[in-house]
Amino acid sequence: MTTRTFHIAAIPADGVGTEVLEAGRTLLDALAADSGGEFAFEWTDYPWGTDYYHRTGQMMPDDGLDQLRDVDAIYFGAVGAPEVPDHVTLWGLRLAICQGFDQWANVRPVTFHPGVTSPLRTIDDTSLDWVVVRENSEGEYSGLGGRNLAGRGPGNEVAVQSSLFTETGCERIVRFAFDLARTRQRKVVTSVTKSNAQQHGMVLWDDVFARVAADYPDVEANSCLVDAMAARFVLHPEDLSVVVASNLHADVLSDLGSALAGSLGLATSANLNPERRTPSMFEPVHGSAPDIAGKGIANPIGAIGSAGLMLSHFGLHDAATRVRDAIDATTAAGVLPADLGGDATSKQITEAVLDHLETAR
Repeated sequence: MTTRTFHIAAIPADGVGTEVLEAGRTLLDALAADSGGEFAFEWTDYPWGTDYYHRTGQMMPDDGLDQLRDVDAIYFGAVGAPEVPDHVTLWGLRLAICQGFDQWANVRPVTFHPGVTSPLRTIDDTSLDWVVVRENSEGEYSGLGGRNLAGRGPGNEVAVQSSLFTETGCERIVRFAFDLARTRQRKVVTSVTKSNAQQHGMVLWDDVFARVAADYPDVEANSCLVDAMAARFVLHPEDLSVVVASNLHADVLSDLGSALAGSLGLATSANLNPERRTPSMFEPVHGSAPDIAGKGIANPIGAIGSAGLMLSHFGLHDAATRVRDAIDATTAAGVLPADLGGDATSKQITEAVLDHLETAR
């Protein structure tokens, strides 16, 4: 058997990113050691983030994308620090990678784990499982616009922030959502816009969605305005399977979904370049959490689950299933971090997942 070796770029970045990535790496290396030589991981660490910014004035070097271009995947921690504006840290690192590598499909599953209390009443008698597909390259996060007229004096400055919707961008993410729906038990795609108020870009999205839906007669298609969808997440989550939305709307809705599942600390994420022309990036969604950084109590489940998404991306589906099952077994056993009402440390949760990984062989 020839061992498949995957070269992974690790970018812990800021706050709890270092702690949660260490947990995920521990799991991945344990799986590799137990694979009988089927696969292995080769890690390269990149010390980019706010500390790097303080030293150099940049979140990553000018040739950062070139350094990452030939890796098989990027494993990302979290970005952000109180002393640096968020738009500087985000655009300087995470968005620079996502947009620079055209990681246009952001996949965020909403997963309800056993033993985790959800604020939803529905969870008691309904099996809930849906995924938010986010257009990740344009829309409201295109970075178009600017601030002007400050020279006219206080109170006269104008800021313009433009959204960008292209037919190509809309079509590829909508088709991605329909293709994903075909792999799921409930073959349903719900498109989310605000086209009643945003009459140009989001009407284009609606038109593309209707056209693409006709190519998938085996998949149920429906559309919903974003405010109604926020209510639907809470009141009728059993109707959901694949939710596809623009960059901003899917960002907000996926966070809502994770909160309904129990905590943002559970949220997994894959930033994909589906054509595999460039590396994809896998990360938890919870942010850098500077208030608890270094205390050893950060929830590593989102990072571990994101490692599972990376395994699926590599075609290692059995290993990915073992990760999901081990997480479920850990939460079901009551080994929970503070954000889920428990008192387990990051290390204790990681060790519990490792133990359940062994029993799931």
